[in-house]
Amino acid sequence: MTNLKYRLLTIALLVLASAWALYPRKVVERVKRNGTFVFDTIQRVPLKRGLDLQGGMHLTLEIDESKGTIANKTEALDRALKVVRTRIDEFGVSEPIVQKLGNDRIIVDLPGIDDPVRATEVVQKSAFLQFQITDKTQAFEKNVGRLDAILKEKGIVAASKADTGKAAAKGALPNLFAARDTAKKAKGDSAAADSIKAGNGPFSTKVGKAPGGDPGMYMVLESDREEIESYLQNADIQAALPPGKVLRWGADTISLGGNKAYRALYVLDARPIITGEYLTDAKPNTVPVEGTIVEFQLNNEGGRRFKSETGKHVRDYMAIVLDDRVMSAPVIQSAIGTRGQITMGGSGLQAAQDLALVLRAGALPVPLKVADRVSIGASLGQDSIQKGMTAGIVAIVLVILIMLIYYRFSGLLAVGGLVLYVLYTLAALAGFSATLTLPGLAGFVLGIGIAVDANVLIFERIREELDHGKSVRTSIDEGFKHAMSAIIDSNVSTALTALVLYQYGTGPVRGFAVTLIAGLAATMVACVFSVRTFYLVWLNRNRGAESVSI
Repeated sequence: MTNLKYRLLTIALLVLASAWALYPRKVVERVKRNGTFVFDTIQRVPLKRGLDLQGGMHLTLEIDESKGTIANKTEALDRALKVVRTRIDEFGVSEPIVQKLGNDRIIVDLPGIDDPVRATEVVQKSAFLQFQITDKTQAFEKNVGRLDAILKEKGIVAASKADTGKAAAKGALPNLFAARDTAKKAKGDSAAADSIKAGNGPFSTKVGKAPGGDPGMYMVLESDREEIESYLQNADIQAALPPGKVLRWGADTISLGGNKAYRALYVLDARPIITGEYLTDAKPNTVPVEGTIVEFQLNNEGGRRFKSETGKHVRDYMAIVLDDRVMSAPVIQSAIGTRGQITMGGSGLQAAQDLALVLRAGALPVPLKVADRVSIGASLGQDSIQKGMTAGIVAIVLVILIMLIYYRFSGLLAVGGLVLYVLYTLAALAGFSATLTLPGLAGFVLGIGIAVDANVLIFERIREELDHGKSVRTSIDEGFKHAMSAIIDSNVSTALTALVLYQYGTGPVRGFAVTLIAGLAATMVACVFSVRTFYLVWLNRNRGAESVSI
């Protein structure tokens, strides 16, 4: 009797614990918002739905080798995986799945996402931050004649004065290099001829200085940008560029009167004074003069380097370069320490939030490209839920009918164990914060069959013992005892299979494996321990029973 009380108490405690795990309630948790951890009251959802049940987006990312071969792809992908996972966590997606697929891909599942374009940009952005001083030596202007001459020598463009007229007709800035070339010719400079010829070339006619432009800053019509960029990618042109200098495009277009859009082209010192590796925090903000900005903070070492370098370049212009695009180029008024800001120009607060997010998460070690993107609508997810619930209900009803018809009273006890099995399985999933997916629902339905199979083995063993003329109590005890080895063997083999699926499978397959493992554990408690307890209660109330309905 004492043993029976402990059994009943154990079942009662498990039921209460399961109900508590499945009860939706408000909890106080430490959450991260805009880069800061705060305590907030949130609604706890016991069983979160996965991508296939509530809609969202599935991304497959792979290393982009279009700009160069990556030496150690496996190591680079592992580092990229950590950065992508950090970005997704900061993005605020509930229960995302970020994991490596093979040795060359990363898969990202974002349930409930409502802006797939923004999420893709956040995940894919490199976010490599550099601070570089703009050129004040006019190195590009001094070399522009040689660049134009190379294009003509190589036959890339035709040596024609028509270029100048064409560029002027399109609204390009005046040829600011022509006056210098004319002066050289008047002085009898030996390079005058080449200079004058170069004055009709693309760089001379389509790249110009804006009125009052900053040092090292040039302007190109947005319609001409693609052409100039193609010239700059030419190997001969790259070899002829001023040594120790790099050319970088501005991030946004600029209007210089009328409806003409220009893009800034900056000439910068190749060596950055500091990079974003020292950055520890970044937050978006809005201020009256600059508008939307991103405030950043460096660690102590970065602050010392930044202060030392900016102290050497007071009154110089410093370009803030993100992913080889100049975000802004403010003048250094005084030495800058651990804090600074990036002006977003015409971009809004959301763009600043995304930039701050990727800066906090760190730069990607290798460029990534989207190999596959699939968006799943919420309606498809709801349809999957309905079909999954229908399958589960049909399976449970059929199992109950079969057990009641075939095993009668003992079948009723098995149904009681099945109810506990459903409760324990769902509670286990909620306790481990598992995400319920469509394959997970399939695993749950399969677990119902496995749970009942344990009772079938037990009942058949009890029948054999009764056929051998043993008493009801002895038959029940022997039935549970002899069936246990077969139940344990089948459950262990199934659990090993589920573990392999979890280890090597992707998100949906893992969901199936988790649900199956939780169901196996629940089977041992609900359909073995609990059903035997029900038998003991019946035997205690029917002492000396000579038969049992089975």
